[in-house]
Amino acid sequence: MKRVLFLPLLQFPSGHHQTADALKEGLLLLDPHIQCEKIELLSSTFGKVESFISKFYLQWIDRFPKTYSLLYRQSLFRELNKTKKFPQYEVLFLNHLKKVISETNPNVIICTHALPSYLLSRLKAAGELKIPVINVYTDYFIHHLWGIEEIDYHFVGHPYMKEFLREKGVHESRIFVTGIPIHPKITKNTNKHRYRKQSYCGLISGGSLGVGVLAKLLEKIPADDRIDYYVLCGKNRRIYEQLMNMNHPKITPFPYISSREEMNDLYNQVDFIMTKPGGVTVSECLFKKIPIFVYHALPGQEEINLQQLKDLGIVFDFQKWYQMGNISERLIDILHSEHLSNYLTKLDEYHKRLSPIEPARFIYNLVK
Repeated sequence: MKRVLFLPLLQFPSGHHQTADALKEGLLLLDPHIQCEKIELLSSTFGKVESFISKFYLQWIDRFPKTYSLLYRQSLFRELNKTKKFPQYEVLFLNHLKKVISETNPNVIICTHALPSYLLSRLKAAGELKIPVINVYTDYFIHHLWGIEEIDYHFVGHPYMKEFLREKGVHESRIFVTGIPIHPKITKNTNKHRYRKQSYCGLISGGSLGVGVLAKLLEKIPADDRIDYYVLCGKNRRIYEQLMNMNHPKITPFPYISSREEMNDLYNQVDFIMTKPGGVTVSECLFKKIPIFVYHALPGQEEINLQQLKDLGIVFDFQKWYQMGNISERLIDILHSEHLSNYLTKLDEYHKRLSPIEPARFIYNLVK
């Protein structure tokens, strides 16, 4: 039996898990007999300590965002032309990872987080691992913790990431510009949106954990607004219940949605999305060609994602919404302007540069 091992990090429903689940579903559609196993490295090594680390991580971002951003950039995003080693992670995780590989005996290993990728690259450099390893990047940039030269294949979100890897010595035959892989139940939009109209429907995403400034943003939506809003509250039950009790005529809240079919239906109903620049949500909206307005970015990786996406011209920077009296009027102005035409042109250019082979199909061919 063919086996595929997925290695995300942390247990909360991050983009690392969503990407692994999307690839797993794609593989099972191709061959239901493939055995796919997802093992989260931190909890499988330290047990319940993972929960404490996850909570600490989220509280750190929430309470001390500037400190987190500074440390993230200093440790992972500085002097990218150099190679950096992290011996502390090798001491903590390497023996356990060897045990996981021995017990699962996979035919291929998929890394949707940088830490497992780094550890596997060390094993390959030492000649201790021959199994093919694929990096699946869930952001629009590559930082120091990712294993690079020793990794067999790379699935990247955009061509400039391919150029970065080539400069690092990776042969282009090992790099595939796939975009961030999305679930097969997220389908292309068959509905051609017409943006010069009187009423609109928008989707507001607070992220899978509802972290950020969502509540303050919603205060900018009056009862007679020209736009109807669906609001994804993630796992923040407090915000969801508050919105339900408000009974706002223009706001329809949703709790955490695990079904990709339900998410696909929501996407099909809206004219645009307001979101944070998390990799998976952005990738799904790029795939469906839904205009993306970024209203907030968490420190660290989301800040860097936003800068890269702005440089590519495939998101609108909407972070100054708090200075506006009515956010919907500004949104409609953009949807009626040449800015949207330029945006859609950039989006078409992005799609033309993606690899024709689907990520799950490539993994399937490799395993087979």
